[in-house]
Amino acid sequence: TYFYKRLLTVNVTGIHHEAIYLQKQTTMLQQLPLENILCLDIETVPQYPDFDSTPEELRKLWLRKASNLKKSEDETEEGIYSRAGIYAEFGKIICISTGFLVIKDGQRSFRLKSFYGDDEKELLTEFGALLQQIHDTRQKGGKQSMVLCGHNAKEFDFPYISRRMIIHGIALPPQLDLFGKKPWEVPHIDTMELWKFGDYKSFTPLNLLAYILGIPSPKDDIDGSQVGNVYWQEKNLERIVTYCQKDVVTVMQILLRLKNESLLQTEEVIIP
Repeated sequence: TYFYKRLLTVNVTGIHHEAIYLQKQTTMLQQLPLENILCLDIETVPQYPDFDSTPEELRKLWLRKASNLKKSEDETEEGIYSRAGIYAEFGKIICISTGFLVIKDGQRSFRLKSFYGDDEKELLTEFGALLQQIHDTRQKGGKQSMVLCGHNAKEFDFPYISRRMIIHGIALPPQLDLFGKKPWEVPHIDTMELWKFGDYKSFTPLNLLAYILGIPSPKDDIDGSQVGNVYWQEKNLERIVTYCQKDVVTVMQILLRLKNESLLQTEEVIIP
């Protein structure tokens, strides 16, 4: 009896903390100027073009991992290697796109910047330097540091970037150094989490949320499942960068809709 009472207390306490956390997230979005938000999205692929190209030891580890990932008896561990890109231990980042809103003299502009290439360590180093520069500049000016935002980014983008940085021996910038912090102490925003409104079972992909909110679809060319093929077979990285940038614009459009503000127009999006 004590065990079940204790379990119930823990569950209720956890739900209470989660409710407070979600309330703080919503409140933070309403109070936070959009100019203080850095939207981002990443594109990832398997580290090698196919299973046979994978080093022997990593191949063994993938076979063990993939044995629990098969969706049917017809699938094989080798055949689903294309899914390796979604796991930081078996994949790599080929593009990080960022975007931030600038409002000057009443005019808005959403400025994009992408880090991409075959050398993952180089693009992660450049991205980390950007975050560090933003942190240092705003701290010197006595301003609040920019909040990172993405769609399902707390579950995917942010942890993936952090893990790959650590693998490459790159120091985590302050915005990603979350060791010891409680969930409500992490200044990140996730548009999928905001859209849940406390609904734990809900998973709403970016293109669906964009559609129902009247936002142009970012998936008008390729989707995430095709990125690996476009990278390894077509060798068309520029196409992937464009796709990634569209996702970043869509994240900002969703934030604007959640704050009941007008959507960005094409001429307001600046690509250097």
